[in-house]
Amino acid sequence: MVRSTRGNAVRKAKRAVIFKRAEQYVNEYNKKEREEIRLRRQAKANGDFYVPAQPKVYFVMRIKGINNIAPKPRKILQLLRLLQINNGVFVKVTKATSEMLLRVEPYITYGEPNLKTIRELVYKRGYGKVNRQRIPLSSNAVIEENLGKYGILSIEDIVHEIATVGPHFKEVSNFLWPFKLSNPNGGSRPRKFKQFIEGGELGKREHFINDLVRKSN
Repeated sequence: MVRSTRGNAVRKAKRAVIFKRAEQYVNEYNKKEREEIRLRRQAKANGDFYVPAQPKVYFVMRIKGINNIAPKPRKILQLLRLLQINNGVFVKVTKATSEMLLRVEPYITYGEPNLKTIRELVYKRGYGKVNRQRIPLSSNAVIEENLGKYGILSIEDIVHEIATVGPHFKEVSNFLWPFKLSNPNGGSRPRKFKQFIEGGELGKREHFINDLVRKSN
């Protein structure tokens, strides 16, 4: 009885922590959004163009097969865990990862996901890798068991770590199974395998990645 009461108290305390963190995250996201609006207005008032901060995270999606692919780009796609068409992963933006993405642009598209996209992907398509098995993120217990040592206790903690590129981004990203997306709008038209800026599907598409994910999620 004592053990049961103690267990209930621990669970209650954890729920309180998760709830409080979720509130803090909302305040943090809202503050960031207000600041961006302020900077846009200030730039407009000064007759300048607003230049957003450099992205910290990309969502990378494989959209082409790898028939007759050279060993180097094949290895990069394996490192990115993009083993199938319509698989997607979050990648921290660094000089090294940017160079890797350039090498495999003929097979992928990528860009900067917004908070809405990150949240919808994690909630709707999120699975964790547990003992090499693909496990749905159906409870915070699964998350705490695998990421608790990094202070990640809930699905909102995962969203926050990805969105802010927190100190345990790598561990969280590796825990998440590559997202399995659908063909955009059911794949009603053939994909154009040329660069996005040329009217195709491949390569960097900046914030337009959010439109693609919405059509594919």
